[in-house]
Amino acid sequence: MTTSRTGPGAVLTLQYPMSLAVYDGYAEAQSVVDYLSDNEFPVQNVVIVGTDLKSVERVTGRLTRGKVAIAGAVSGLWLGLFVGIAFALFSKEGQLGFLVTTPPLGALFGLVWSQIGFVAATRGGTRDFSSVSQIVATRYEVLVEHHFAGRARELLAAMPPR
Repeated sequence: MTTSRTGPGAVLTLQYPMSLAVYDGYAEAQSVVDYLSDNEFPVQNVVIVGTDLKSVERVTGRLTRGKVAIAGAVSGLWLGLFVGIAFALFSKEGQLGFLVTTPPLGALFGLVWSQIGFVAATRGGTRDFSSVSQIVATRYEVLVEHHFAGRARELLAAMPPR
């Protein structure tokens, strides 16, 4: 991990990092850095690195044609309202007409487009659920610039258990 301190990623790197400790949770690593900071340690020489990445997907529910239709219509309505406002702002006449007609047209467009997407995505029952995905680390390593490693270890040895 020897890198120079120039370039776009310089703030996220140390020249000669040394491992101070490894933790199973981010909160533990963060509390160590907080403790170092409370004891006047130059924490700008510390990096918390998440390692052993894994993808976690939380299933939030079943997708139905009705749920997708409502979501598509609402999304289209907002887009139509935005377009109507833009047209009304830059038009010399018919502002009210734009504000009245574009939201329903947008809702109709969103509804139709969402149904086309739903049929394509769920053909054969391959993806008829909604979910949220996140990449998370399973371990967090606290690294410190080699010049400060000894002092950091002294402070960490004196850290009260939390």
